[in-house]
Amino acid sequence: MAVTQNLLDKTLRWYIFLATLILLIASPVFYFVTRQMYIHEANEHLKLRKKEFIRYHLPSLHQTDIALWNRYNRDEKILDRKGGSRKEKLRTVFYFDSLAHDYEPYRELNTPITIEGRPYVFSAKINLIEKEDLLQGTGLLFFVLITTMLIGLYFITKVLSIKLWKPFYIGLEHLEKFEVDKSASTRLSQTTINEFVRLNQVIENLIRKNTSIYNTQKEFIENAAHELQTPLAVIQGKLETLFQQSSLTQSQSEVLEKLNDAVARLSRLNKNLLLLSRIEHDQFSESENISVNDLLKKHYEFFSEQAAAKKIRITVESSPSVNVTANPVLTEVMINNLFLNAIRHNIEGGYISIQLKETGFAISNTGHHSALPEQKIFSRFSKINPSTQGSGLGLAIVKKIADLNRWEIRYAFKNNWHTFSVNFR
Repeated sequence: MAVTQNLLDKTLRWYIFLATLILLIASPVFYFVTRQMYIHEANEHLKLRKKEFIRYHLPSLHQTDIALWNRYNRDEKILDRKGGSRKEKLRTVFYFDSLAHDYEPYRELNTPITIEGRPYVFSAKINLIEKEDLLQGTGLLFFVLITTMLIGLYFITKVLSIKLWKPFYIGLEHLEKFEVDKSASTRLSQTTINEFVRLNQVIENLIRKNTSIYNTQKEFIENAAHELQTPLAVIQGKLETLFQQSSLTQSQSEVLEKLNDAVARLSRLNKNLLLLSRIEHDQFSESENISVNDLLKKHYEFFSEQAAAKKIRITVESSPSVNVTANPVLTEVMINNLFLNAIRHNIEGGYISIQLKETGFAISNTGHHSALPEQKIFSRFSKINPSTQGSGLGLAIVKKIADLNRWEIRYAFKNNWHTFSVNFR
């Protein structure tokens, strides 16, 4: 599975990467370009000193004055030209400084001159150490300014992005919390950004359409279930009348038996649909203090006969007194459905274990040797075994009742035991 990232975090990571890359490239380029500018300036200064020397000093200079010139001019010397090049040269050299006790960089200009007909070299130099210090200081200042600017840009971008993307995250939160069976209206944040305005409109339209479709379907199911009650009752009455006739043949009795089973199954389905509809319409709002011990004991006694028919053994472990505040009818329906599920999907000679604690209860049973698909367990009309007589609504009703009471229901499979646990806290 790919690692997911927040859009803002991913964007900021690219900002940091790009800013770091620019800083790493720009710093040496800035240093190199600035250094070349300083060297160019030093070259121009040396050429200016050469021109001043040639114009103002060379015409009046004699060979006997060379030693005195060299003595009183530290950075300008007149040297003998011994077969050297006749071209002017600019170069960077290092000379030992007796005061600093170290070699320091100099920019040096050597140009050929003639004094009283004899060839010499005028050598002028400029100490670059001060310029290097200035260059390093300027580079450090550049680095600090750029780094400060990038850090400031990062935080400004982050704060601004959070503010700009707020409508998106609010819309996403509404979609995550949206439940089609809840009637609460959705209010998205106002924004002046066109893309988010369109997104909010799409979300509101989507919620509105889904809610409308759901209400239409729910109303249809409720109306259909109500309308089916009367014809189902009539059919069952007619079937009972036919069963009482003595002239029925064996084949006719078998047909009537199958019809009766089908009508009974359809009647149970109809009642379950009506129950779901009533729960969704909040028609079980009355709550009272209920003894869960009494309800489990009542259903244990009721289902003992069915369990005995399949040779199923039931064990019960319970705390002395467990009470909850809930609707008694719905709580009884929940326990009834879980009991019925544990027996119906059990095996011949299997086991059922019931554990009741102050925080909730769990009903475990033997059965299929593999875990049930958790994504379908609590879905409506979901049946693991199509041959069973159930309607596929029992666990959906259990889940609906748990959600209504803000209880947590879980399914677990371990060591060939299927466990449904309800947590009251």
